[in-house]
Amino acid sequence: MSNVLLLTAARESAAEILPSLSLLDHAIRVAPPSGDAVLRAVSPAGPQDGTRPDAVLVDARRDLVRVRELLRQITGTGTPVLAVISEGAWAAVSADWGADDVILNTAGPGEVEARIRLAIGRAAGQAGPPSEEVRSGELVIDEATYSARIRGAPLDLTFKEFELLKFLAQHPRRVFSRSQLLQEVWGYDYFGGTRTVDVHVRRLRAKLGPENEALIGTVRNVGYKFVPARHEGRRAGPRGTGPGRPGGTARDGAPAGAAAGGTRSAGRAAHSGGAAPQSASGASR
Repeated sequence: MSNVLLLTAARESAAEILPSLSLLDHAIRVAPPSGDAVLRAVSPAGPQDGTRPDAVLVDARRDLVRVRELLRQITGTGTPVLAVISEGAWAAVSADWGADDVILNTAGPGEVEARIRLAIGRAAGQAGPPSEEVRSGELVIDEATYSARIRGAPLDLTFKEFELLKFLAQHPRRVFSRSQLLQEVWGYDYFGGTRTVDVHVRRLRAKLGPENEALIGTVRNVGYKFVPARHEGRRAGPRGTGPGRPGGTARDGAPAGAAAGGTRSAGRAAHSGGAAPQSASGASR
């Protein structure tokens, strides 16, 4: 039995949207069509009660423009996404939807079961090692799990906040205008104003906290850039220090330079036939 998450804006049950589901042994959970909800559900920090979905079904029988945008948001999470379409939607289906497969809403139980099973199997076979993490100071961004952490504590980011942070961090020090960020993060189909970018940057900085908000820099009259954190050097002292080296310490805690200087003074005194100078405390011994 698989866990299946069905996203729909319709006030219908899963059996009305895809009747064959009622004849199959799958645990079906219905949720509103929200990219943020999917990311929370499939992330490692998501549900720990065994309800994490093995596949996501999207009700694509109507409002295809909005459905296409939703599909683009939730693909690439490692969880297969299948679009449930009506007979009249075949002409609109294209590769840029990003769905792993499509299911006709009138498909029989055998076909629905096979498509879900194959999609889950392909996703498992394609799962490779996680992508490299983007690190900057205390910030860690893991694209494979759609998660970001500060000092090991997860950041509660929305999907667009995560995408914006990830995009900027992947291009450190490069300045992007608000229009460029809208195109790269929100997509060419987004019709909102550039103020959306400012709002998301402000929220991101608040979640990063005072110590890390400077990671997102502002370039006046241009846009924003990611400013990598400075890596602190080792605090043990300059490289090359140690006993017998300039700046190091002798074993008894005295400066190494002083110890070496004392030895050289004693050597010169012995060579000239004199005695090495003694301290005041050692003169009586």
